[in-house]
Amino acid sequence: MPSVLPLDPPQRLVRALHGHPDGDEAAAAAKWLEKLPGLLETLLKRWDLTDERVVSPGGRTSLVVLVRQTDGTPAALKLTAPGTSAAREAEALACWDGLGAVRLVRAAPEDGALLLERLHGEVSLRSLPESKAMLEASSALRRLWVPPADGHGFEQVAERTAAEAEMMRTHTPGEARPLVDEALELRDGLLSGTPRPVLLHGDFRQGAVLSASAERSPWLAVGPDPLVGEPAYDLARLVRDRLHDLMASAGAPAATRRRIHRLADALELDRERLRGWALFRSVRSGVRHVWRGDRQDGEALLEFAGWL
Repeated sequence: MPSVLPLDPPQRLVRALHGHPDGDEAAAAAKWLEKLPGLLETLLKRWDLTDERVVSPGGRTSLVVLVRQTDGTPAALKLTAPGTSAAREAEALACWDGLGAVRLVRAAPEDGALLLERLHGEVSLRSLPESKAMLEASSALRRLWVPPADGHGFEQVAERTAAEAEMMRTHTPGEARPLVDEALELRDGLLSGTPRPVLLHGDFRQGAVLSASAERSPWLAVGPDPLVGEPAYDLARLVRDRLHDLMASAGAPAATRRRIHRLADALELDRERLRGWALFRSVRSGVRHVWRGDRQDGEALLEFAGWL
């Protein structure tokens, strides 16, 4: 089988990295892209892997190459871009040990490299009807909420959202100021009474749950951005899944509130805490999109937050 080298990274990844508004981060991303072919070649040799193809369109923060190990077992080699933490992802995957999430085969965090079991990357929960997808997503997410190990190195929700809150204050579009103020006030209240913390996926959505083998589990989570905090924070990202479909439907605000109630009840969480985190995370993402020049998606996220 022909090698993927010389490497041509997917344009989705290239556009995402070059589009960062922070000059230093954009420069670091450009340097990483330049060195990527050499890094891939080094890891293929070090781990004795045979490359097959690059996953495309792929993600916005990593390159994934389908490979085979020496015994012929299929795997996926993930190379993470600057600004992401392969070490934290490896720690979370090791903690889950294949329960509810993709299994980690080996890692080189210093190179931003993870070797993972291969799933059916072309089939995610987004391929299912929404009601079925939400049911399967809830089941998958519940399995990930385990107590973090003593001495863990994960970030806390309070820490991560503090940095996000500062970004929101600095880059708020003028018309969104009342919504941002509400989101920040909600965050303060939610952090003052946090339930017992668990390990969270951090970026859980339907597209982050892939089809797996029948022997393992029908669906497994991938691509965590792990942290420690209350479950409602993790579920909040799922609330706005299939946003553009939701916005095109009749009665979208009422449908959104029903979705919050169904998800909260299914996972035995407080509805108001889920609503609060859903609003904060939607406003945070909306402000960030506008700041990065993606006004259309940013405004859609802010409109969605207004329904909450």
